[in-house]
Amino acid sequence: MHITLLTLSDTRTLATDTSGAWLAQAIGDAGYTLQERTLIKDDIYACRAVVSRWVADVQVQVIITTGGTGVTGRDGTVEAVRPLLDKELEGFGELFRMISYQHIGTSAMQSRALAGLANRTFEFVLPGSLDAVQTAWQKLIAPQLSADTKPCNLAQLVSRL
Repeated sequence: MHITLLTLSDTRTLATDTSGAWLAQAIGDAGYTLQERTLIKDDIYACRAVVSRWVADVQVQVIITTGGTGVTGRDGTVEAVRPLLDKELEGFGELFRMISYQHIGTSAMQSRALAGLANRTFEFVLPGSLDAVQTAWQKLIAPQLSADTKPCNLAQLVSRL
């Protein structure tokens, strides 16, 4: 599978993006191809432009964004990505917040983690913290990208999209 990774942050650089670095390593360790990794400032339209380019690229099967899912004024990743989705996977956000609640309590309600499908490309919108990225990858995304997950997984759907 070919995966792209976008970090949105006004404070991080590629050198200080520990969440993105961890996720890039995890993607490679799982045997997937990290096709591109980019970091941009929190900006709805810049985010939408990058994600739209990747959605249009037939080689990209999965897009993961980190950062910009909170409730402050600059957090706009959800607003950037949601209009691009053909179908939303509501269960992803629900499960992510349920799992996060076990770690961080009621602060989990502030996460607007999101997933969906856009032009045959799976999109995962994650918070930017290292703990959130690890939780999402280990508990939700990696198992669903594995053909070994039963009774069903997203990997088996790729050829049918």
